[in-house]
Amino acid sequence: MDQPTVIDTQQKTDTDIEMQPQDTSPPVSYSITQLSHEFDISPRTIRFYEDKGLLNPDRSKYRRTYSKRDRVRLMLILRGKRVGFSLDESRELFDIYDSGTGEETQLRHWYRLLQEHQTRLEQNKQDIEELLAEVKSAKGHCQQLMDTEIKP
Repeated sequence: MDQPTVIDTQQKTDTDIEMQPQDTSPPVSYSITQLSHEFDISPRTIRFYEDKGLLNPDRSKYRRTYSKRDRVRLMLILRGKRVGFSLDESRELFDIYDSGTGEETQLRHWYRLLQEHQTRLEQNKQDIEELLAEVKSAKGHCQQLMDTEIKP
């Protein structure tokens, strides 16, 4: 009696492997090292945001594991910092989003924060323009003194 032929289904040729679509989806979780490299910040900075309650990693198996949600929050925190938002303002936005209130409430709150921020920036701009005018005036006065007192 002939033995049935056993086919090894685990063997794949190079052609089979090349034709397989590669999984390019981002990982479901991230280490603190991955996030610090991706956003070019120190792990200490990430731990600081965690201590402030802005990030909430899973702490199983003696290490922090950050979720997609944590990654998005980190990105929003850093983006907010670049445009001048405080961590408290970022927390406010996260709290409104987490509360499950309607989109209209979230948008109104976001609009109010943006309006307040714009007002502060415009005031800062005016302050800087006034300071620049004072610096230019002081420079002109110094130049005038140097021109009159330092003659050969």
